[in-house]
Amino acid sequence: MVRRVSVLVFCLGVVTSSIWADEIVFKNGDRLTGKIEQVVGGKMVFKSDVAGALTVELSNIQTFDSNTPINVHLSDGTVFSQRILKSGAGQFAIEGDETLKAQEFELATITSINPPERPKEKWSGNVSAGLTSTHGNTRTDAINASVSLGKRTEKDRMQLGADYARGRQEDKDTGEKITTENWWRAKGKYDYFFSKKLYGYLDGRYEKDSIAELDRRVIVGSGGGYQWIESDDMNFSTELGMASLYEKYDNQTESNSEVSAQVGYYFDKRLAENIKFINDLTYYPSTEKFSDYFLTSTAEIRAHLTKNMFANFKVIFNYDATPAIGKGGTDTKYLVGVGWSF
Repeated sequence: MVRRVSVLVFCLGVVTSSIWADEIVFKNGDRLTGKIEQVVGGKMVFKSDVAGALTVELSNIQTFDSNTPINVHLSDGTVFSQRILKSGAGQFAIEGDETLKAQEFELATITSINPPERPKEKWSGNVSAGLTSTHGNTRTDAINASVSLGKRTEKDRMQLGADYARGRQEDKDTGEKITTENWWRAKGKYDYFFSKKLYGYLDGRYEKDSIAELDRRVIVGSGGGYQWIESDDMNFSTELGMASLYEKYDNQTESNSEVSAQVGYYFDKRLAENIKFINDLTYYPSTEKFSDYFLTSTAEIRAHLTKNMFANFKVIFNYDATPAIGKGGTDTKYLVGVGWSF
């Protein structure tokens, strides 16, 4: 009698666990019962009662159901936490309630199920510095420094950066030290994403250059951008907007203030495991006279020596169609340094 009761309890346990388990139905007709752990990157992690933990291609599944509500994310941005019901080939349904009727969806629209929690967004960036000193027939010294900070969330992106350089050369006859380079610039940018690709931006720049007689250049702009590519290996975006550009030169009493268009792009690409190329360009043509424009571009090669330490070579190119009196419009700066990323 005891043996019969034990067998009956065991059978009831097996039947009950099957009834209350999640189930997936494959396109070839096979079935598995167990528990859906998650779906990430087109693959389902499924804990089978018989086979243990398995990773299954979502494309091989015909339909599935869940015993309890699961968190499902669809490609159109829809997110719901409902019990899943079996449906037709390549489909699934969600359990209805008093306010929501059962609905069917395509399996191909699933981007994730029970996705892992997103890591908390935090600021990242890098700092670098360089020093050049010569002693002999000529005596020169030069320093440069750069810093950049950034933070990316699901909805927005913030970027801050600054560059500085100063150089001097000693006159061989008089011993007087003549400044050959003395400039700095700072910039900030905020992007708000209306969708995964489309965003609006607000940015600003401020720079000074005593050798170019530039007392200050202030640019404030806004517009829209499109993020064509965003990944660990490559990023590419383009932007179009309007800007207010103000310039004041040391050797001129009058300042220059104008409204200009703003067209630009940002691109970076990992060339090798430890080498990265970074390039951006922004063009500011005056709305009154397109031949009067300011263009700025930065290109950088960054080679990581360790996980955090890197060496870099940066080129900053500026062209101002209306420079200070007696000065050229083209200005190219070269910076070599060693830095630390965090």
